[in-house]
Amino acid sequence: MSHQSPMISIPKKATEEVDWTTPIRHLIAKSYGENPDNYIQECQALQRCRQDAVKGAGSDTTGRDLLYKYFGQLELLELRFSEIRVNFSWHDAFTNKVTTQTSIAFEKASILFQIAATHSAIAASQSRFEPEGIKLAFYYFRACAGMLTYINENFLHAPSTDLSREVVKFLVGIILAQATEVFLEKCIDEKKANALVSKIASQAASMYNSLSEEVKDFQGKGIIDRNWVTMIQIKAKLFASLAQCYRAQADIKAGNHGDALARWILAESLAKEAHRSASSFSALFSHVSSTLPADAGPSILDRTKSHSQFCTERKNEAQRENDLIYNAVVPSAEVLPLIEKASVATPIPIQEVYGSPDVQKVIGPDIFMKLIPLSVHESASVYSEEKAKLVRKEVENAENAEVEVRSALEATGVQDGLARFKGMVDGGLDEQPIPPDVRRWIEDIGVIEDRESVDTLMGELTRLKEGVRSELENTSRELEAESHECEAMRIKYDHLWTQEPSAGLNKALRQDLKSHMAALDAAATSDQQVVALWDSVKGDISLLLSPGVEEVFCAGLQPAAPSQSLLELDVGYDEQERARIRQFTSEIEERLGRLKKISYERGEVLKDLKEKIQADDVSHLLLLHRRNTGVEPALFAAELEKFRPYQQRLAATVHHQQVAVQEIQSLWKGLRDLAGRGPGVKKWEEQERWKKDTVRRFSRARDGYMDVRDGIMKGLQFYKQLRELAASLTRDVKSFTSERRLEREKLIGQAEVQQRLSVPKQPLPAVDNKPPLPPQPHSRPSLEASFASMNLQTGRHATPSPPKPPQVPRPSSYTVSSQPPQPQHLSTHGFPPPPPQPPRGPYVPPPPTQDPYANLGLFASPQSTGSVARQPSVPPPPPSQKLSSQPSSHSYTKQGYPGSSTFPAPPPPPPPGVGTRFSPQHQPISPPPPQGYNSQYNYGYGR
Repeated sequence: MSHQSPMISIPKKATEEVDWTTPIRHLIAKSYGENPDNYIQECQALQRCRQDAVKGAGSDTTGRDLLYKYFGQLELLELRFSEIRVNFSWHDAFTNKVTTQTSIAFEKASILFQIAATHSAIAASQSRFEPEGIKLAFYYFRACAGMLTYINENFLHAPSTDLSREVVKFLVGIILAQATEVFLEKCIDEKKANALVSKIASQAASMYNSLSEEVKDFQGKGIIDRNWVTMIQIKAKLFASLAQCYRAQADIKAGNHGDALARWILAESLAKEAHRSASSFSALFSHVSSTLPADAGPSILDRTKSHSQFCTERKNEAQRENDLIYNAVVPSAEVLPLIEKASVATPIPIQEVYGSPDVQKVIGPDIFMKLIPLSVHESASVYSEEKAKLVRKEVENAENAEVEVRSALEATGVQDGLARFKGMVDGGLDEQPIPPDVRRWIEDIGVIEDRESVDTLMGELTRLKEGVRSELENTSRELEAESHECEAMRIKYDHLWTQEPSAGLNKALRQDLKSHMAALDAAATSDQQVVALWDSVKGDISLLLSPGVEEVFCAGLQPAAPSQSLLELDVGYDEQERARIRQFTSEIEERLGRLKKISYERGEVLKDLKEKIQADDVSHLLLLHRRNTGVEPALFAAELEKFRPYQQRLAATVHHQQVAVQEIQSLWKGLRDLAGRGPGVKKWEEQERWKKDTVRRFSRARDGYMDVRDGIMKGLQFYKQLRELAASLTRDVKSFTSERRLEREKLIGQAEVQQRLSVPKQPLPAVDNKPPLPPQPHSRPSLEASFASMNLQTGRHATPSPPKPPQVPRPSSYTVSSQPPQPQHLSTHGFPPPPPQPPRGPYVPPPPTQDPYANLGLFASPQSTGSVARQPSVPPPPPSQKLSSQPSSHSYTKQGYPGSSTFPAPPPPPPPGVGTRFSPQHQPISPPPPQGYNSQYNYGYGR
């Protein structure tokens, strides 16, 4: 169709401001006994919801959604405040007269009228040249009619003209006539059958004719726009002409050329009348109407003009064909058969519109959701308990049914024995000799071995263990070498050698070394246990992973005659008996499958019942009946009836299950009586015993394999951590020996100087003579010894060098004690000897920090369980106060020795024990005895 006829839309009502807050606050305080201030936001939300719906909304989908939401909230609000009284003022949509009422029903009817007007505006604005536009226009016209019908059926005694039953009924007629017109356009576009199109056009023409009679009464009262009257009359003539046109085409196909010509003549007459009315309407339609499109006049004029021309052309063509060819008698219009009508447009109920999930999403949650009376809460709790009882009862019945069927099948042994009888008849017992569990073990162990085999892990374990042992042995040799060197120097220099013996200083290091070696030996014992366990299961594991594992299971299936099958053994079964056995087994399998289906169905029904009960809410019903006493039992019973179908389905599953179990028991008894004896049964039992024994054998091998891998992994972890501890101990020993070596170098230089100075005095050489060369030292002198030698050769008048300032001790891994105090005496020339050195203590171990074996379970520290244990690491630097008050163990005070060549004999060595005591706060802690990896790594793995 080249032209689209204009559509009429319903005008909207206007309203005044409404105060929801004050009456709601009053009811909250009076009826609910709560503080109204707690619901300020809810009142503001409701006020804003109405403002958006009736003031800011337009005639589009946004305005429709705002009206949907407000009407939905009104419905929920009425459930809580049915007695609320608010002044609602609305202007009539046709007369503009203001009507004010306090009933919430008036507000709801007015909002529904607004929704209907919005629907009609959306439908009229659609472009019906597209299929989607036709679909939307048809839907919204029908939804508009549904809203208006709901107003007429539920709101009596309307206070305004636009809500009166006559006006609303007339509006419903207009909307449905336009919906029929839209459907007719769709059928014409889709080229439906001419007979069908003529029926729909006849229906539209009939509806417009009825409206044209009714609209005259409203026009006289000044209610309806006069443009509506003219538009309805034009469309009545137009669609009557369309009905005759399509019926004439149907008559031509049927061979009724005379009737067709008569209908073309009638259609032309009606089309011309419609065109004349449209011409008058177009000339007078000069103002913009809110209920008609701006181009309504030109559109209807073009529409009628094109249709009139079409009818004239087809009438002339039919006349010419009839005169030249058919010569049929042309009847008068009065005797033509009436065209049947087809009703295609019906109102959409409001329940269907508001039941849509999209509309419910637009409405959103109840604004006053928190406002529920206490009585409603109590009643809802009682109802929830009733639902819980129902669910518990059905769950218990379902569980009992499952236990019964499982017990019945286990007692008869039907599931295990069914395969036996099938194999005896079909000869298929040996098809898969390897059980599924063994196949799974083969796959699991094969994947693990491919990734990292036990032999590879054993090699890694041995490598780590030997590396740790080698490092600990090297550390022990280094300590022995240091001690030997110290004692060698003591023998060489006798009383001049003042270095503290190594035994007292490296006691803590030796204790750590001893504990590490003991732990290593204990771990080696655990390694031997793991190796022994691996040797015990290695053969079975290798067999399990080899292709020969199938032969192991097959070996027990043919003990007497390898080529003899069960079918050959059981010579007592003839073909008839085999057929009966097959029938028994197939029927039992069918009953077992039926039991599975029954169990699945019961679970699904129970799940649906729980979901239904969980989603069930009767709060709104309790709100409606909260003023009626004694209705809760009847209400609850009626609501619980919703779950009766689920209960009946569950009971039916239990009954069907019992019947199936009885049938299985009967069939199984018959099968055992028929085929329960004979050589085949004995061979089956032998095969099962062999298979079970073999499975147990491989199960033990698999468990041992997993224990071996677990022990190896724990051993690897242990050796890695022990390697770190050994490396830390090695660093501490190297630091200790390095400092002791530096100290010995200093002491060697001093001892060499004292030996040279203690020789008898020689006559002074002449001034012009060169000084004699100093004696060759036994070892390489240090820097201080060289300077002292130079000072001794300068002569009598040399000025003694000032003493060096004391040095701040640097932090080190181990504190090295200095030499004992020098003897206090004067030389023959009055020069004092070097100042006495303060006594130093032996190597002081650092304070306890953390037990390195705490996480391994190596040692159980009886002294400090839960406390932090000691590590042989770098000790913290001493406090600054001790730096200033105590002499440093590393500062050696040096003074020049002017020209003196003789010294008195040194005093006897200091009494033993001086400078060798441990400080009270630094007593070394001996570690507890070793225990191997841990308690689980020892053989047994917790067994």
